[in-house]
Amino acid sequence: MISLFDLLKIGIGPSSSHTVGPMIATQRFAKALDQAATAKSVARIVIDLYGSLALTGKGHRTDRAAVLGLCGEHPRTVDPESIDPRFAKIQSDRVLLWIGKHSIDFDIERDLLFHRDTFLPEHPNGIRCTALTGSGETLLQKTYLSVGGGFVVEDDEIADAANPLSRDRTAPFPFHSAAELLRQCDENKLTISELVQHNELTFRSAEEIEYELNQIWEAMNHSIEMGCRHEGILPGGLNIQRRAPGIYKKLSGISPVEGTLSLPNGSIDPLAHIDWVTLFALAVNEENAAGGRVVTAPTNGAAGVIPAVLAYFARFDPSVDRQAIHTFLRTAAAIGMLYKRNASLSAAEMGCQGEVGVACSMAAGGLAAVMGGTPAQIENAAEIGMEHNLGLTCDPVAGLVQVPCIERNAMGAVKAINAARLAVLYGNGEHCVSLDKVIETMRQTGVDMQSKYKETSLGGLAVNVINC
Repeated sequence: MISLFDLLKIGIGPSSSHTVGPMIATQRFAKALDQAATAKSVARIVIDLYGSLALTGKGHRTDRAAVLGLCGEHPRTVDPESIDPRFAKIQSDRVLLWIGKHSIDFDIERDLLFHRDTFLPEHPNGIRCTALTGSGETLLQKTYLSVGGGFVVEDDEIADAANPLSRDRTAPFPFHSAAELLRQCDENKLTISELVQHNELTFRSAEEIEYELNQIWEAMNHSIEMGCRHEGILPGGLNIQRRAPGIYKKLSGISPVEGTLSLPNGSIDPLAHIDWVTLFALAVNEENAAGGRVVTAPTNGAAGVIPAVLAYFARFDPSVDRQAIHTFLRTAAAIGMLYKRNASLSAAEMGCQGEVGVACSMAAGGLAAVMGGTPAQIENAAEIGMEHNLGLTCDPVAGLVQVPCIERNAMGAVKAINAARLAVLYGNGEHCVSLDKVIETMRQTGVDMQSKYKETSLGGLAVNVINC
């Protein structure tokens, strides 16, 4: 079973595959090395980055994530404000305290290598860690794949990566397709949210699940609040101005339910409430672009879609309670599990359809659930959310998760709301294209998509818009 907490996890920006994944990988390596009998013989550690990790790694802060992971940090707990000064000190002193207790010489230019022309055969996001003695003898070497959404596969797991995890056999209601999910719900008289809860109870107590869901929601809220508060220019060199604080100031005195805004011609704007959804998405992704704390949902590049839809629903519908928020998150996670199982969450494999497209589909399903939709209507909403993101490329300008990524989250959030409304208010669950078919179409489209449009910054806007 893929846990809902595998799909929704607290981390740091700007990228789940290029920042969160590498930090997890190098921390795992450092822990494994610390447990080895030869740990005291380590004189040097080399990190090799391959493919997409190398091509857009510096823009995604992969260098900082990989080095801080060796120091023992984890994306959920690392202080985002400490990363740059610690990295700068390691760079200047050329000394690294791996796992926080073993000091070695570490020259970033020598020991952190970007292989831009080499892709590992298993996945575009490859990272290899090697521990050496003073004489150059290899003590430990491990290869990791950052396969999207912060998921990391080690070399000894690669052969089994495509197979269902053994936990599936112990979950009470396993599912590998939307058709299976709907059948399980029908046969067991369960909602999708209830089914996910039963599966999670196999591995966690109800109290632990509730606590973690509350933590996720609080982290989403925090990223919105920080994004509305922090002003200035985003890092990276594109000189992108944060827009969320200005939009928030304009909207903050207006209720999206009762209030109105005036258009330039003096008439009333009937769609001003949609601007709140846009604001929430921009706020989260501006925080993500700055390397702040966000929830990978299911990736960092798409981290604003689900919080934007859920925050609007939660803040401006007086009937919403904490259980409704949990229902939204559990349902959205069930949809994300289907994409993880049957396609990919990695932009390096699928393009942005695997990030913002999946997030839109998940948010549409979650919103449909709390609107009172049946499992069939939820499946329909999720299908609509993806169908109209098919073919979406990942072509970040300068390798930064800024253009077009930040605005794209706002578009995905509004599209998710439209999808849910179409499915629940104007549909009965019957539709021409199933969610399973659209997931398979996304997978095929990703396979056919040229690599220059898949998080390499070698095509699209990345080459046509050099300087914003």
